[in-house]
Amino acid sequence: KKAMFKYAHIYIWMDPAYTTKGNHHYDALIDGKSAYLNMAFFWIRTIVYLATYYIFWTGFRKRSLEEDRVGGTAIHFKNYRRGALFLVFFAVFSSTSSWDWLMSIDVHWFSTLFGWYTFSGIWVSAMITLVMLTLYLKKLGYLPKVNDSHIHDLGKWTFAISFLWSYLWFSQFMLIWYANIGEEVTYYMMRIENFKVLYFSMFIINFAFPMLLLMSREAKRNSNILTFVGLMIVVGHWLDVYMMVFAGSMGAQSSIGFLEIGMALTFVGIFIRVILMNLTKSPLTPVNHPFLDESVHHEI
Repeated sequence: KKAMFKYAHIYIWMDPAYTTKGNHHYDALIDGKSAYLNMAFFWIRTIVYLATYYIFWTGFRKRSLEEDRVGGTAIHFKNYRRGALFLVFFAVFSSTSSWDWLMSIDVHWFSTLFGWYTFSGIWVSAMITLVMLTLYLKKLGYLPKVNDSHIHDLGKWTFAISFLWSYLWFSQFMLIWYANIGEEVTYYMMRIENFKVLYFSMFIINFAFPMLLLMSREAKRNSNILTFVGLMIVVGHWLDVYMMVFAGSMGAQSSIGFLEIGMALTFVGIFIRVILMNLTKSPLTPVNHPFLDESVHHEI
């Protein structure tokens, strides 16, 4: 009981009772996955993910600041090569970390599309963060070189990646629903039976708002529309993660209340604070970037 209380409130596979033969909690399926899903390997992978991201992040930042001082193209192309290398790591880690941190909550369930689906959610959330941060800084006058064409490009990316996420959501749902295999449909049955309105509302928010409001060229250049759509997508993807985590760990007993909303707002506040504080530590314009002039005169 002590082990279950300590570990298994989110990841039941962390409780050794489920992998100990003879124990009344023993689960053969969980035991079969124990070579990958075990406490030691889980934390090793987590440390490797975070350490890799941190190393690349500090390297990119260091070289970017150095480029501002030195100029030339050598540092730019070095960052370019490091970026290509990072994509290799991120392509793998974005999938495996989603298996570890999210999919393993529903330990009996799996989907070969889950890594791609989670990656698309990360991508569109990052794009929304970039859009809203750019609009905010431009409004305050800190990004005078950003023009409507830049905003238009950000709007197009938001529009496109929202469709990618929607496509992957529907593909995963449709294939599992159509195949109707018992060990696969349980994931959706639990969520639809207990959170039907919330679950499909999440999809509608993330799909319909970008599709209907960002279709036109003018909308992609309108800061008010982009901000509204961005806020809706943030809410929609928060609900997406909520459905992954709470529905999987607490089942029908989970609900959205002051604690859940308060924790989300607390994280958002800390995130904004950290980002804005770090933006004050260096120039916002990469003054010696070799493509700066081309970007400044970008028109579409």
